[in-house]
Amino acid sequence: MKVIVGSRESKLAVIQSEMVIDAIKKYDDRFEVELITMKTTGDRILDRNLDEVGGKGLFVKELDQALVDGRADLTVHSLKDMTMEIPDELPLLAYSRREDPRDALVLPMGADEIDFSKPIGCSSKRRMLQLKKMFPDAEFQPIRGNVQTRLKKLDNGEYGATVLACAGLKRLGLEERISRIFEPNEMIPAACQGVLAVQGRAGYNVEFLADFNNKEAEFSSIAERSFVRTLDGGCTSPVAAYAVIDGKDMILTGYYVDDDENQFVDTIEGKADEGETLGRKLALCMKGRDLK
Repeated sequence: MKVIVGSRESKLAVIQSEMVIDAIKKYDDRFEVELITMKTTGDRILDRNLDEVGGKGLFVKELDQALVDGRADLTVHSLKDMTMEIPDELPLLAYSRREDPRDALVLPMGADEIDFSKPIGCSSKRRMLQLKKMFPDAEFQPIRGNVQTRLKKLDNGEYGATVLACAGLKRLGLEERISRIFEPNEMIPAACQGVLAVQGRAGYNVEFLADFNNKEAEFSSIAERSFVRTLDGGCTSPVAAYAVIDGKDMILTGYYVDDDENQFVDTIEGKADEGETLGRKLALCMKGRDLK
């Protein structure tokens, strides 16, 4: 059997796709697996924030089309970069075990503290608003590009620091660049940060990913995405969610910012397999509305 896996062409995206390919070959080494890569619209537009040009969908548009056209059987995404609405004809078929979901402070090579005479490179309003609480004197400027591009800009002296996902740095073998890890009670991560999603055409049999698919990550992702979707959170909207599962139980923490940039954090507890309901209920409660 041949399986064609589609991926963005960045080094991190390829590494993440190779994790899926390895899982397929581990299931049955007789599988023929081909990787195809492509540059998405989001990868091409680096001079503007995503909310100005179309949001997260810019990172999946070309990959979705490859699935529709049959040029790819599966595509692999960082779930945090996917839109909240997934087409019925292109469902999510598997979720990876969650890598470290936290955010990391990264300093220029050789530095041991933030140089506040330079801006912190940050394109995420979620990160920026939470960072302002910790570093009230800091200035912020957008930073775009893949991880290596951002690190190059940082090391060239354009920024005093930046913030990146621990998961991406670890998958790239760049843990040594982490200067500080922000615990979830300091900075609530983006919904689904650290989880990979495998997408494909409806009805496509992914029995070969049975061991790859992680139910805990799936339950967490459903809850977190439900919270963000209910609040209409997009790529740069100041909305975040983080679920922790203990056995059959879940604690979901939500982060919500109103129009005046007042920040709110609240939690809800429930059954791990009821994440869709928990996420929606928490979101509506935080907006001051009763669940209808």
